[in-house]
Amino acid sequence: MKRNMLLILLLAAAPWLGCAALGAQQSPPPAQDNTQQNQRDRSQGQPTADQAKNNVSDRDAMQKIRKSIVADKTLSSYAHNVKIIAQNGHVTLRGPVRSEDERNVVRDKAAAVVGAENVTDEITIQPPHQK
Repeated sequence: MKRNMLLILLLAAAPWLGCAALGAQQSPPPAQDNTQQNQRDRSQGQPTADQAKNNVSDRDAMQKIRKSIVADKTLSSYAHNVKIIAQNGHVTLRGPVRSEDERNVVRDKAAAVVGAENVTDEITIQPPHQK
């Protein structure tokens, strides 16, 4: 009787076991190649997020710029995630956005907080993938 129950359970589970085996055989998509960007960020002259100053004025500037960017729902998630690095009143913007218009909006929002002369724009444009 126990042997029959075990056989029935195995037969009932067979379709599910086959599906699990198929899913396990699929390989993950290849990682995006961002070698050039990583090499640029390693350069001694390029500020990185961990080099942002921790003084009150720089923290406030980064916070005001980030809030302004995130509040703008017309911007893509790429633009919402641009790196904002403040060092002694100077802000560097880095990362991809979807268009030249988004680049201008993000740069203008930073300039409204710290002044245009204190903004370094290192934003790149990465248009959406075509299907």
